[in-house]
Amino acid sequence: MPELTLTPDLWLRRFHPQGRVHPGSRSAGSGPAGSGRRTLICFPHAGGSATTYFPLSAELAAHLDVVAVQYPGRQDRRSEDPVDDLAHLADQLADVLAAGLDPPYAFFGHSMGAILAFEAARRLTADGLDGPEMLFASGRRAPSCVRDEHVHRRDDAGILRELRSLSGTDTRVLDDPDIVAMVLPPMRADYRAIETYRYSPGPDLACPIAALVGTEDPRVTLDEARRWGDHTSGRFELRRFPGGHFYLTGSEPTVAAMVLGSLDALA
Repeated sequence: MPELTLTPDLWLRRFHPQGRVHPGSRSAGSGPAGSGRRTLICFPHAGGSATTYFPLSAELAAHLDVVAVQYPGRQDRRSEDPVDDLAHLADQLADVLAAGLDPPYAFFGHSMGAILAFEAARRLTADGLDGPEMLFASGRRAPSCVRDEHVHRRDDAGILRELRSLSGTDTRVLDDPDIVAMVLPPMRADYRAIETYRYSPGPDLACPIAALVGTEDPRVTLDEARRWGDHTSGRFELRRFPGGHFYLTGSEPTVAAMVLGSLDALA
């Protein structure tokens, strides 16, 4: 697998730097901003991109420096090969974050992004660096919970059926052959990365973990979400929100309030 460029500007996006809310684009801010505020680093789901977090960033911009991760192989990084090994991607991201951000910060990851945030945090702390003050693990079962899933082995039509079943992608996008041809390679790579991931026992986290789950999420049971508590020596909380796997879409104000409340409680 080719080595990836570790430049923070390539990996990190700020849509509302210094709390200024305006149309999101890469020109709206990327890389370190040095705002001096607490930072929330957001990790997208499988097939997702940094812009997934634009609405949440808008809700939090007055309070937090919100940074969204842009994985290789999508949007302005579509010329790069996507990464289909989660451990390798976590290694790269830990290096990027160590070089590009200063504490204090917290992590927010949805679905695959929750596991990626967890593994990046493990790597940072294992290297003796400051890890996140808190991890918000959204829409994903705990790392030690394994399901036998093989979406990445399906043909293109099978992957599209999976996307439609989770209602996380606009159906108009899935009906456009040109867009589908562009999004399927990173989607398949992401599914392979998360479906072949296996938790390696060892030091976990000391920071608090909050597990967020939709009440109708077919991919996460309450017991699987509660087991995130096994992966921290700190405080654990479980929060439920109305909706399915992509409950976050449309619930950004409620989730933002929960995030701010949990971070305020750290003091």
